[in-house]
Amino acid sequence: MSVQRKDDHVRLAIEQQDTRSGINQFDEVSFVHHALAGIDRPQVSLGTSFAGISWQVPLYINAMTGGTARTGVINRGLATAARETGVPLASGSVHAYLKDPTCADTFRVLRRENPHGFVMANVNATASVADTRRAIDLLEADALQIHVNTAQETAMPEGDRSFGSWVSQIEKITAAVDLPVIVKEVGNGLSRETVLTLRQLGVSVADLGGRGGTDFARIENGRRPLGDYAFLHDWGQSTAACLLDAQGAGLPVLASGGVRHPLDAARALALGASGVGASGVFPRTLLDGGVEALIAQITNWLDQLAALQTMLGARTPAELASKDLLIHGTLRTFCADRDIDAGRLARRTRSADALHDSTGRAR
Repeated sequence: MSVQRKDDHVRLAIEQQDTRSGINQFDEVSFVHHALAGIDRPQVSLGTSFAGISWQVPLYINAMTGGTARTGVINRGLATAARETGVPLASGSVHAYLKDPTCADTFRVLRRENPHGFVMANVNATASVADTRRAIDLLEADALQIHVNTAQETAMPEGDRSFGSWVSQIEKITAAVDLPVIVKEVGNGLSRETVLTLRQLGVSVADLGGRGGTDFARIENGRRPLGDYAFLHDWGQSTAACLLDAQGAGLPVLASGGVRHPLDAARALALGASGVGASGVFPRTLLDGGVEALIAQITNWLDQLAALQTMLGARTPAELASKDLLIHGTLRTFCADRDIDAGRLARRTRSADALHDSTGRAR
């Protein structure tokens, strides 16, 4: 992995933030407004717990970067913002360090600037158990992310073309490490079938990493002289679609990919996510306005998410998953094709009321 490639990723990802257009299927999810559902703000907590993990907020900064001087500076800013706001933080792929230990500090800064925060180390699905442990030790990590990215690798000029060992290697890593293991897609989504497979492999959490945010296949195609892999742009399923697909699969899920603002975060939590990751939007703020601007943005997001919970009557992020939702447009078509009952989401509070009536408790 060249130094130039890592810096190219940052440049091209920021360009996508500036030019991104098209459908974001979070816009096809809306809350049913119940005018008397609101509660008092002091009743609201942002804490979330899943798979033995407890976070004080349900928002996290997802896997970013590292490996070059420039990306080390970005990681310092992200870690500082995470420390000041209490949000968990994931590193970019530590593969660069595993190949060249001299770049260790560009990753280690995440822990140095955020000594008491929740930090996730990120490796690819071909990493050996020994290298995975090196990555965990480098960051004194609280959890391990394993990223899967077949579309990105396919578009990447120097990318991997051998994917057959990924399932067995994920299983080996999961069995060998003592931390929670999170498997995440990088922007093309995890299907229900994939989530079920991950559960069988012993993985703790699935980060659905759906379409709608940074498109790494598009980034890698942008590095090709002919740009001849444009057919892989926008490959996969959106994060909203993946959340609907994964319901009832028996594995905690995180939602990342295409999260633009606190309402998207609330939508994702209402669709069953235990936490919501944002990536592309944060480095844009960091590079434009510096660390203080990023701290202010994250603080505002958390305040606005708490405001939404207050209005919707959700004392915790988990309670958002019992609120009524309407599914529209292409996302509803996806539900029909995948045999998902979208209509039941619009009647969840009605079902709860019926349960209260049947047990004799006051509504």
